[in-house]
Amino acid sequence: MGKGRLEAFSDGVLAIIITIMVLELKVPGSTDLGALVHLLPHLLAYLLSFIYLGIYWNNHHHMFQVTRRVTGGILWANLHLLFWLSLIPFATGWLAMGWMGPRHEACLPAAVYGAVLLLSALAYTLLQTSIIRDQADDAALARAVGRDRKGKISLVGYAAAIPLAFLNPWIAVALFVLVAGLWVIPDRRIERAV
Repeated sequence: MGKGRLEAFSDGVLAIIITIMVLELKVPGSTDLGALVHLLPHLLAYLLSFIYLGIYWNNHHHMFQVTRRVTGGILWANLHLLFWLSLIPFATGWLAMGWMGPRHEACLPAAVYGAVLLLSALAYTLLQTSIIRDQADDAALARAVGRDRKGKISLVGYAAAIPLAFLNPWIAVALFVLVAGLWVIPDRRIERAV
């Protein structure tokens, strides 16, 4: 099977996820600055999640640049990734709600946000591994990924953030921002391998 349909479907799902997130942003009830400040937690959570979805879209695109064919296993692994990414709007909204209340009310939403990020990262790793295993005769992706230090650091960061969220949700959020920072700088590994 060719990869064009999988890429188009994945792009469409990611576009819908981003659309759902932006539709969750409510227009302020008034035109003064105070009304906008009240929405700041929602805007910041949206920004963080938008960056994460952009990172996944970018890396997904690069990964499929070196993928020659798509098997049933790769289709299911991709769908698995899209499932976890589709939960980001829910986790984003709850995280923003938690930021508006007392610190102890933000603990569980921050932990759930971390769990969604962790499970998304694990699903991406599974998809990447499925492609590498299927295309062992052409090791372009395997060469590009190498030992995948960034991927492993990300998994550790998310896993650490989940229990830390119960100590202080802001520490968890700081870890989410740090991990996103690792990936915002374009990853040239695949471009160099092509």
